[in-house]
Amino acid sequence: MRKMELLAASAIALVAAAPASAQTGATTSAENTAPTRGPGQEAPSSTTDTGPTYAGDIVITAQRQSQRLQDVPIAVSAFTAENLEKQQIVNPVALQQTLPNITFTKTNFTSSSFTIRGIGDLCTGVTCDSATAIHVNDMPLLGTRLFESEFFDLERVEVLRGPQGTLFGRNATSGVVNFITAKPDLSGIRAAGEFEYGNFDSKRVKGMLNLPITETLGVRVAGTYLKRDGFTFNEATGNRIDDRDLYAVRGTLSWEPTSDTRVDLIGYYFREKDRRSRIQKQLCKRDPTGILGCSPDQLAFETANANSTLASVLTSREFFTVGVSPAVAPFALGSVYQAQDQFFGATNPRDVRRVRIDYEPTYFAEEQQYTLKLFHDFGPVSFNFTGGYMESRVDSTSDYNLAIENSYAGNVGLNTLNAIGRPGLPGAAFNNVRQYLIPNGPSSLCQSTPSPTNTGVYGGNSVCAPTSLDYDRSVGRNRQYSAEAHIDSSFDGMFNFLIGGIYFDSKARDVDYYVTAFGLDYASGILGSAASGGTSFAASPYFRSASPEFRLKSYGIFGETYFEFNDALKLTLGLRYNNDDKSVSARTTLLTDNSVPSRTVLVPFGTTDANGTMNNGNFDYNSAVAGTQPFAEDSVSFQRLTGRAVVDYKITPDNLIYASYSRGYKSGGINPPLSPVFAVPTTFAPEKVDAFEIGSKNTFGNGQLRLNVTGFYYKYQGLQLSRIVARTSVNDNINANIYGVEAEAVVSPVPALLINMNFSYLKSKVSDDRFLANPRDPSGGRSDAVIIKDITNASNCAIVPTTAGNVVGVNTYVAAVNSGIGLRAPTAVPGTNTTGAFSVCSALAATAANPPAALRALFGVPAGALPFTVLGSGVEVNVRDNNLPNAPTYKWAVGAQYTIDMGSSGWNIVPRADINYTGNSWGTIFNRNPIDRIEGYEVVNAQIQLNAPDDRFYIRGFVRNLTQNDATTGMYVTDQSSGLFTNIFTIEPRTYGIAAGFKF
Repeated sequence: MRKMELLAASAIALVAAAPASAQTGATTSAENTAPTRGPGQEAPSSTTDTGPTYAGDIVITAQRQSQRLQDVPIAVSAFTAENLEKQQIVNPVALQQTLPNITFTKTNFTSSSFTIRGIGDLCTGVTCDSATAIHVNDMPLLGTRLFESEFFDLERVEVLRGPQGTLFGRNATSGVVNFITAKPDLSGIRAAGEFEYGNFDSKRVKGMLNLPITETLGVRVAGTYLKRDGFTFNEATGNRIDDRDLYAVRGTLSWEPTSDTRVDLIGYYFREKDRRSRIQKQLCKRDPTGILGCSPDQLAFETANANSTLASVLTSREFFTVGVSPAVAPFALGSVYQAQDQFFGATNPRDVRRVRIDYEPTYFAEEQQYTLKLFHDFGPVSFNFTGGYMESRVDSTSDYNLAIENSYAGNVGLNTLNAIGRPGLPGAAFNNVRQYLIPNGPSSLCQSTPSPTNTGVYGGNSVCAPTSLDYDRSVGRNRQYSAEAHIDSSFDGMFNFLIGGIYFDSKARDVDYYVTAFGLDYASGILGSAASGGTSFAASPYFRSASPEFRLKSYGIFGETYFEFNDALKLTLGLRYNNDDKSVSARTTLLTDNSVPSRTVLVPFGTTDANGTMNNGNFDYNSAVAGTQPFAEDSVSFQRLTGRAVVDYKITPDNLIYASYSRGYKSGGINPPLSPVFAVPTTFAPEKVDAFEIGSKNTFGNGQLRLNVTGFYYKYQGLQLSRIVARTSVNDNINANIYGVEAEAVVSPVPALLINMNFSYLKSKVSDDRFLANPRDPSGGRSDAVIIKDITNASNCAIVPTTAGNVVGVNTYVAAVNSGIGLRAPTAVPGTNTTGAFSVCSALAATAANPPAALRALFGVPAGALPFTVLGSGVEVNVRDNNLPNAPTYKWAVGAQYTIDMGSSGWNIVPRADINYTGNSWGTIFNRNPIDRIEGYEVVNAQIQLNAPDDRFYIRGFVRNLTQNDATTGMYVTDQSSGLFTNIFTIEPRTYGIAAGFKF
């Protein structure tokens, strides 16, 4: 990537740099957004170009008023419909590549993160707010599937960088992305259509019809359809997966009875059903000991050691002997010390576009939106109203380990079950387990399909296959209402104002995440039968994190005042009061009830719904007193004041400088209950950011050069950061400082040539001492720590001496305790500086606190506790000065197009090329090199388009990702009980094709 760094320096030298996005192309009509206008002035003309062939102005509403982009004293990039087409920005992945200091990546659990200036969605969970506010036609959306769709029939896209603590939605600490859809044009009939065909048998269709009904009433209908083959090849089946099959339609009805009034009614529907994969690839350097599963020092195209996983641990000979009864040990599926675990020899192809899996993904998503926009100009003041409703749902499944487990044919434990588990023979107590799980013998396994009944295979929800199908399921539904109104003044004097309010009500329902595996079903049946004499299984034979309802009620009151001291100098002061109320019910289950960790819920075989039994006599998780609440319930409330102050000065009508201070806020939330319970905070605090910014916006040579430059500094408090504990994401808060510079330029030295450029530099770091345990390496790099894999729940802990450096003593202690329960002494763990062992964390802690006489004598301690401490999450390390995840230091983009006129015929040819570079970043807060490193990457796009006179018809050939880059955009480190593999998310592969369309 050194070559790319040099290219970046060259780009800066050429034109001080800037994004291939911001201000290119034709002007955008303010009329199509509703005829709003700025305080004390008429709405800007939509034809402010100095010449028809130079880059035109864009009119935006980033400050809730129609203004020229170059007159807005905030960092904002805007794309017209023409920009989106020319730069091949067809979806959010392509959008982020052309923006300074912005990245986008998919993440776990059907989520994504749009990161602006180092601030993204590092918080994971149903109660988390998004750092980047997503709006459509000024309406805020929560839980939207919008970023999974394709862009179509947009008037423009506005991307505001920096905290928006006054005017937008429910607040946003990183920024706002606002999609403005095209509205009906009452001046005449309009239509457009395009058909595109490309590799991967990709078929994309877009269309629009604009129809005036009367002189004051019009309708516009638009839609898109995409169907293509998968980007990923499954070597096990020969099928292509990660395909797309989706469509979306939008209808808009507009009524404009007078030039002062406009009403827009907008309806939108999106649907996808295909085999899209939430996970592109898993990387792991296999840990041969099984203590960690994957080594913490590097990533490789290998598979985790299955001995580290919960399914293997809970069906191991060691757990059955220590945790259940030696009499059950013959039924164990294996040993935590076995050399050939269930993933031994599994193939992980050395290509991010190829996998070898036995469970292929499924994906379903659906969304509908309804919006009402109302504008009326009363003369001295104008009124704007935006209200709407959104409803979405998602249901997806994916192979959890992206690998094929080895066959259980010949497994000693299953053969024992198959032979003696029959009626009338010894061991008949386990006959039900045999009948449900291996009715046709060990060569065919039946396991649970995840469902809300918590019964799985034992309640009739099953699937049978030759091997264990380890897969997960992520589901959820969301609905929201919102209403926002503001009044803007337009007085002739120096003073004007904007005042408004918003109410937002969102409800997420049945947000569940499941992980199922044959080993978990087997443990459920064996443990339940052993405890009940063969009549029952342990309820919830799969992991389930369930939130039947999350409710958010929020309102804000905001206002701004504007003081125009003269034609050049202006002061803006804004303030906002925020109130957020959140409530959630949740629990996690797996062979036990999270509310009472020691309580295994036994349910008779054949039960079709275990929820009634599981809820009976349950406990309230928060107060730990007897009750009947089936779920942990909690609520939080946050109130904050935010705002901004901006001074801007026009040196000339085309040269603006400004300085601003703003405060952003994002509400806190509630961590889910854990199974088993660990000591984590019940709630996490809000975020607060104080942002300081200076900038300059300039137009030179009657539009031949546009150059915008911004510098910023953030003081961040309470940044929300997630970590995995007991198979569930919980969130902490850290402080950070962020600073950087951005430059955006548009150059048109001659009318036919247009060049876009952008450049950004970003530095982010944790500003205070903050100690966190790295799940990849619970030893924290210490040589005197012993990493423990707990054979009762597959989590990791660490044991350290109270006097640092006593390596021999701590290893001797673990060996002594393990020998008493039939486990082995510690062994060296590759990739770490220390040793590890399978053991029981609670037993190690209890024995150290109250040691027997033999251990006192061994360590020369006549009384009291032994000098060893068990750390439940591991040894904490200081992350001070570490960089934030997904915050590349450098990012730049350059694009150029040239219009070649074909004589007097009116036809022309426009070739265009774009190169976008995203620099190195980190995938986790621990910044451990090289395992956490995300390498920088470039994306090259090119196209050539033949246009008929007046652009009525066109043919376009294109290629995206010309160099076939397989770059990683983000990563997610999974749980210790899953083996600590790393999910990576990538850019799309090279695509190419041809498109033809018309406009009239």
